[in-house]
Amino acid sequence: MTKLSPPEVRAAAPNEREWVLSTIEVAFINDPVLRFCWPRAKEYLTGIRQVANAMGGKAFDHGSAYLAPGFSGVALWVPPGVHPDLEPIGALMVETVDAALHADLFGMLGEMEQFHPEEDHWYLAQIGVDPFFQAQGVGAALMKHALARCDADGTPCYLESSNPRNISLYERFGFERVGEIQVGNSPIMTPMVRPAQR
Repeated sequence: MTKLSPPEVRAAAPNEREWVLSTIEVAFINDPVLRFCWPRAKEYLTGIRQVANAMGGKAFDHGSAYLAPGFSGVALWVPPGVHPDLEPIGALMVETVDAALHADLFGMLGEMEQFHPEEDHWYLAQIGVDPFFQAQGVGAALMKHALARCDADGTPCYLESSNPRNISLYERFGFERVGEIQVGNSPIMTPMVRPAQR
């Protein structure tokens, strides 16, 4: 893969779920919000896979779990009318996150709910590129591929950026900031919406 030849993106098969989740695991290793929850490696490695699966796992059922060659990058898009499985995430956080962080963390999660659009929308649960393959156009190729489907539907898109470094990529593809979420000592989460393209 080079910048001159963007990677070909395709839908992941259901039997590739573990490979996709492994890419998310390494891609989010420095994510401010997730490492706020789990600063120790063992807890992070246990939690991230469960969170990714609960937030975006339904994408596998709808052909909207996308991957770049060699699992260099992946994206989990939840289609309109389908919702992440949030209940297991709350239970996981209670069990695995330091109790001293609960007030800030659950306050932040509560505020996140207020920004979710009420109208039908595509939800980008996760997008991540293996650090070994970053700066090769993988993230942009994943976004372009998924947004073509969203635009064909004429449906808006929504995401929460848990890392400020990614905001410029999202803005380049038409996402707009609609707020900022921070509770206590939590990192900043940035909800973003991309209006329907007609």
